[in-house]
Amino acid sequence: MAYTALGAQQPVQKQAWVKESIRVFRENFFFTKFMGTDENNIVQLVTELKRTEKGDRALIGLVSDLQGTGIVGDNDIAGRYEALDANWIEIHTDQLRNGVKSKGRVDDQRSVLSFREEARDRLAYWKANLLEELFILTASGIGYDRMTNGSLRAAGAQDSLLDLDFAADVTAPTSNRWFAGNGTNLVAGDTSTITTSYVPKYGTAVDAMAEAKTRGLKPLRIDGKDHYVWLMHPKTFARLKKDADFRDAVTQGSNRGDANPVLSGATVTIDGLIIHTNNRVYNTAGLASGSKWGSGGAVDGTRSLLMGCQSLAFADLWGNHTWYEGKDDDDAKDKITIGMYTGLLKPRYKSRSDNNTVQDFGLMALDFTL
Repeated sequence: MAYTALGAQQPVQKQAWVKESIRVFRENFFFTKFMGTDENNIVQLVTELKRTEKGDRALIGLVSDLQGTGIVGDNDIAGRYEALDANWIEIHTDQLRNGVKSKGRVDDQRSVLSFREEARDRLAYWKANLLEELFILTASGIGYDRMTNGSLRAAGAQDSLLDLDFAADVTAPTSNRWFAGNGTNLVAGDTSTITTSYVPKYGTAVDAMAEAKTRGLKPLRIDGKDHYVWLMHPKTFARLKKDADFRDAVTQGSNRGDANPVLSGATVTIDGLIIHTNNRVYNTAGLASGSKWGSGGAVDGTRSLLMGCQSLAFADLWGNHTWYEGKDDDDAKDKITIGMYTGLLKPRYKSRSDNNTVQDFGLMALDFTL
């Protein structure tokens, strides 16, 4: 058992510490700006169960845009209504907890307030960091036994994340949502073909947005305009900035407005494409040579994500998280635990734009060299 050398507990209002820990979590969670309860969000948040014939379940509805031509003039509309192409998708959920424990009474010369503050910050950071990784792994189609740099995740004395009920729902990018930029064109995704020439270009961004619109990925509506978010590794953005066409486009058409939360913190916004960077974007830097990408497994690669509406579904059913304080070892040690009842899913559906094949609903994977 690992102990934290902090002070003994003093009575403080529990609810205040719950709110404080939630505040710290939200301030440090990258995806907060992308979440909302309606469909016009990259991550649709589900906070309540829906009652169904099979019991209460966490569900989201995927509703495609109407495709019909409408009824002209005074022609009768009776019997000619267009059916809503709706798919109800279940998000499997599970409990996930972590906690810290003080060293004991010998350490009680320290302030107990320090123990609570340290527990609040460390547990909130743990939750933010772990969920951030799970969001990116889910979107990228990478199993939870991996870190976002490709290396194996060490569980230590705690549990494997593969034990989560929603871990088995992680799926690889679908055929018509998986691409790579070969330095000139957008090509079909295949990690074995990646070479060091697979660098991002401005033309890649233009082609990717065209594919997204053609394939029916619903863009975000911000101030009446359509937008997609391109989430990439900082090294990918560094390569993109070296492209002369991209620099020219940024100089002439960049928009750095931040009135909308999605735009806040963006590296650049251009032609409806909002670029964000995050060093947890999936890459192979943690894999040994021979297990990376490319024909010989020797090329480091990274998977960027082009995201529109409902790219991910996130169930958070306990109101962010619970906070438990207690004693252990005959009241000699203090302990604090936070818990969440949550679930993640990358929604898929039968796409009319892809001959009714099952495709990822709201995002595309774009592979490059790292």
